[in-house]
Amino acid sequence: MPGLQTWVGMSEIHVQKGPTLFTCAGLASCIGLVAYDPLAKVGGMAHIMLPESFPEKPTAKPGQFANTAIPALLDEMERLGASPTKLIAAYAGGAQVFRFGAGKEALGVGARNAAAVAEWVRKYGLKVVAEDVGGNLGRTLTMCTTSGDVKVRTVDGVERVLCNVLQEPWQPTP
Repeated sequence: MPGLQTWVGMSEIHVQKGPTLFTCAGLASCIGLVAYDPLAKVGGMAHIMLPESFPEKPTAKPGQFANTAIPALLDEMERLGASPTKLIAAYAGGAQVFRFGAGKEALGVGARNAAAVAEWVRKYGLKVVAEDVGGNLGRTLTMCTTSGDVKVRTVDGVERVLCNVLQEPWQPTP
């Protein structure tokens, strides 16, 4: 068990060097994104609420939007010694947990969030080794920098290791 427990709330970004257990609870349509540099031992997590910021409005919390959270997360990780080319990343969330009307999906925020995160991690060239998105169950995402395990637990209590950021070739766990 790592020495530091770090809870990442909605629209927050947290970055730590050394042993840390990052936890992002309450992921429904939101996306939890983790990244880790195994050489620098720098980890980070963002709890992303929406796909894109509003161009005409300043963003008080860069973690709120995919297009601002990902560059902010990378900047903070670089300040602690991480190299963007060495980062191993995974993400989870993007569920459709609320339905309004017969068979309609309200705004499709979860799917839009997942698509935006996929687009921005691709733009920044992050090595994404696992993802768990969609469906209709909320999730909790954790990353333990000591063991390397990235875990997802759904609201029905099922927990699984999504991947391990310390084990090459960083294959997702089936």
